[in-house]
Amino acid sequence: MADAAKSDEGALPRPTPETKPFWDGTRAHKLLLPWCDDCGEPHFYPRSICPHCLSSNLEWRPASGRGKLHTYVINHKPAKGRTAPYVIAVIELAEGPRMLSNVETDGDPTPEKLIIDIDVEVYFDDVTDEITLPKFKVVEQ
Repeated sequence: MADAAKSDEGALPRPTPETKPFWDGTRAHKLLLPWCDDCGEPHFYPRSICPHCLSSNLEWRPASGRGKLHTYVINHKPAKGRTAPYVIAVIELAEGPRMLSNVETDGDPTPEKLIIDIDVEVYFDDVTDEITLPKFKVVEQ
């Protein structure tokens, strides 16, 4: 989605012209998706052409921030700036597109806490003054 910049927090995204509206939205604690004004479909990852109809007539709109856990891996090897274990997940957003993110659980993540299709919602992690990461947490059932 963007080149990674190195920092004390680990690798962070570096916004590009295509992804800048997404990162501006996360900094404002809003999850935005590009929607095609021709076919009406949202998509993710951000790009300049709709993957559904190849139109370049796109508009950024707020997403609900809700979705379902599609798949995940519990990473037990610490990455720079991260404490293991942590969850790398694919979230199927309520609007349809899927996005890669992290899922937080109460305590250490376990498969018992991370049931496929469980409801999740976005929250925002202000990592630096410039970068806010969208992450997800399990919705209490």
